[in-house]
Amino acid sequence: MLAGGGMSMVTNDAACRYAVKYFLMSRKNKKNNETKPASADAVSLSDGHVLKDNYKTVSSVTGEGFFSDRRSRFLAFAHHVTTVGEAMEIIAGYRKKYFDARHCCYAYAIGPEREQTRINDDGEPSSTAGKPIYGQILSHELSDILIVVVRYYGGINLGTPGLINAYRMAASDAIEHCQIVEQFVTDEIVYCFSYPMMSQTMKIISDNGGEIKERNFTDNCKVTVVVRAGNTEKLKRELNKLADIYNKGGSLYGVK
Repeated sequence: MLAGGGMSMVTNDAACRYAVKYFLMSRKNKKNNETKPASADAVSLSDGHVLKDNYKTVSSVTGEGFFSDRRSRFLAFAHHVTTVGEAMEIIAGYRKKYFDARHCCYAYAIGPEREQTRINDDGEPSSTAGKPIYGQILSHELSDILIVVVRYYGGINLGTPGLINAYRMAASDAIEHCQIVEQFVTDEIVYCFSYPMMSQTMKIISDNGGEIKERNFTDNCKVTVVVRAGNTEKLKRELNKLADIYNKGGSLYGVK
């Protein structure tokens, strides 16, 4: 109460910040008691292609594997990578570290749908090293991964079947020593709305599994939301439907 009996006023900005704080606290409290919002695991594109919005990869901890056959030793290393440059830098590091090894072979797959791939036999007979390494990446359904296998030659030729088996087993052992994690393809959307829309906006974002990345509260409100690709269109439809109620024929509010 103010002096003289008047009621104190809460500013729009303060109210908006309180609402977001309450929204974030509610999400945190519910995480242990609720299942994740339902989401399609795939997104249909305009050309009819279906893109999954979740995929498996390995954690940032390097997985190490080992295999030996007739005195040849195969040292395998599995890394989480997201760019070709990152993969090539790691490969260069192993070639420098194991400069006395006979071969340093590798395979990588980068992107949710393995959009960037490469295999390398590094002097081994064609398709006896990089291909079986890559085969293990496919067999374990992994993306954003690089596997390097270093071979110390033991003086006895293994032959094509022996080489394929050795590189496959070494790569598999490295993967077995990795932590497999699930990643999601996400989109970012920017939504403009007014203070009276705050409660409904936050509920729609929460119901669709969105996370607020940035917020700006001035004359009106604007938030940047990160959401799984499989939920993007549904979230945009619901937010724009809410905006239409308040636009009154204009286009001030909505997904930008």
